[in-house]
Amino acid sequence: MTNVTIYNVAAEGALPLESEPSILLPPMYDVVWSLVVFVVVFLVFWKFVLPKFQEVLAEREDRIKGGIERAQVAQAEAKAALEKNNAELAEARAEAAEIREAARAKGKEIEAEARANAEAESRRIVEAGEKQLQASREQVISELRNEMGQNSITLAERLLGTELSESTRRSSTIDDFLSQLDNVSTRK
Repeated sequence: MTNVTIYNVAAEGALPLESEPSILLPPMYDVVWSLVVFVVVFLVFWKFVLPKFQEVLAEREDRIKGGIERAQVAQAEAKAALEKNNAELAEARAEAAEIREAARAKGKEIEAEARANAEAESRRIVEAGEKQLQASREQVISELRNEMGQNSITLAERLLGTELSESTRRSSTIDDFLSQLDNVSTRK
């Protein structure tokens, strides 16, 4: 032991740790002063720190709630925008289908119109050809009649041995011959 401890033991007559209370229970003055300090710190904490802390927590809670509400509003707006876009897309698809159908109908109409025009042009060409053919036929018939008339006059003059000089006689002979020729061609 140290000299101080020995001196104290000699003065008091007992060892220092022999008369002290239990190790688990501190002395009463320590408990009182600890309680005073705890109450002062508790009151300072209660008066100044706790209200500020609650204010900060309330502000954070408001920000979080506001953020959640804004997120919900934004989500609802996004959902509405998505539905609107889907509706516009469906409308655009329907409109495109209508335009395609109208184009098909217009194409069929143009095709039918072109076909009708082609048929009309074909009929006009055929009619013009028939008219031209009829005119050519009539011209050929007229030329053949003139030629046949000349041949018949020449033949008649040879048979008669005289020249047919009268024009009335010529025309009546030619007309008779041609009418007989027409009768022969219609019988066959």
